[in-house]
Amino acid sequence: MPRLTHLDAAGAAHMIDVGGKAVTRRAATATGRIAMSAGAAAAIREGTTKKGDVLATARIAGILAAKRTSELIPLCHPLPLDRVAIDLVVEDMAVAVTATAATEGRTGVEMEAMTAACVALLTIYDMAKAIDPAMVIGEVRLTEKTGGKSGHWHAP
Repeated sequence: MPRLTHLDAAGAAHMIDVGGKAVTRRAATATGRIAMSAGAAAAIREGTTKKGDVLATARIAGILAAKRTSELIPLCHPLPLDRVAIDLVVEDMAVAVTATAATEGRTGVEMEAMTAACVALLTIYDMAKAIDPAMVIGEVRLTEKTGGKSGHWHAP
């Protein structure tokens, strides 16, 4: 079984020392989707929700969330992000989110991409819950990462 890197020899949680690691270009992509009624999807697509532009708000929320990941996830390092992109696709009965984060650093940006995707999805829920309170957020996962010692990884 692999050793858990966020636990010390005594089993206590700690922040990993990344000071000796090489600075490399690192990027990560996470995806997720929020399933909803056809009416909610149509209102989002057409921009007719009472709260305003759902997609623009979700995009900005995802970007802001990526930038604040280390404040939300206790053992994450604060990272100077070079890029955060949030792509949103309105489907017949869902909105699919793809979040990509990138940096030049000593540690990866997987958590930043995952946080961005989750907060974008939560924002969509918040903006459209009056239309469909039964929306379901799911399928959030890391789909790709590059950089660092482990190199390129892509979800099967």
